[in-house]
Amino acid sequence: MLDMTPIGAKFLIKKTALETDGNSFEMEWELAPHTGGTPYHKHPYALETYEILDGEMDIFLIDKWITLKKGESVTVNEGETHTFKNSSDHITKAYNTHQPAKKFDEYFEGLNQIVIKLSDKGRKKLKLNFISALYLSMLMKKFPDEIISVKPPSLVVSLLNYIGKLLNLKL
Repeated sequence: MLDMTPIGAKFLIKKTALETDGNSFEMEWELAPHTGGTPYHKHPYALETYEILDGEMDIFLIDKWITLKKGESVTVNEGETHTFKNSSDHITKAYNTHQPAKKFDEYFEGLNQIVIKLSDKGRKKLKLNFISALYLSMLMKKFPDEIISVKPPSLVVSLLNYIGKLLNLKL
C-alpha cells in the first residue's frame, strides 16, 4: 500500500511488472473528496486506463473534462495529455492500469517517498510549494519514458530539476 494521505490518495498495488512479465502495472486507488490529480501529463510509451469501482472521477483527456461514474472506464492512449481529480464529496475508488509496466512501480514508489518526506512522515497535508515542485520535477525527469509534464511545460520541469540538483536535493 502506498499511503499518500497527505495528497488525498492511497494506492494499493495489485499487479507488479514482475507479476505480469512487464505487460502491466496495476493499482486500486482511493481518492479523497475534492482531491486534485497530477499535473497535466502524458505517457510517451504506455496506455493508461481508469475504471471507476465506486464514486466518480473527473478525467481531463486531450482537451476536455469528462466525468466517469461507477462501472465506467476510459483508456488514455500513448502521448495523450490527461490528468484526473475527485470533485465529489465522496471517496472515489478506481482501478488504474499502465501498459506496458515500464518503470511505473519505481515512479510511484518515488512519489510515495516524496510525500512522506515533505509531509512530516505523512502527518500533515502536503501543499504544492517551490520545494515540492523541485522534488516532483526531479522525479518526473528521472522517469522520462513513463511520464512527461505538459502543464507545466517540460521546459519548466527541466529547469526545476536542474535547480533541485544544484541544491543537492536527493530523491
